[in-house]
Amino acid sequence: MTFFNKRGRHAKALEIGERLLSSASVGLVHVDEALFEAGWSYFRTRSDKRYSLTDCISFVLMEREAIRTALAFDQHFIQAGFKTLPERGS
Repeated sequence: MTFFNKRGRHAKALEIGERLLSSASVGLVHVDEALFEAGWSYFRTRSDKRYSLTDCISFVLMEREAIRTALAFDQHFIQAGFKTLPERGS
């Protein structure tokens, strides 16, 4: 959604968001205190990277759930050892 919204395509971002939120194949995870703290710890120990806190929380969650591939458009997921869709080089 952010990909499209940043490019001035708000209607497309909304369409994608609605599809994701209503999909039986997509789960929504609320960030509780334990997940936030684990993400913050990951963030604190990666001073050599430009990861966002959201990235770090995502990495922790993906590791916990054994998820290896993310729908992501930046290199941070690849740097953290994950694969991305669409595929990008490392």
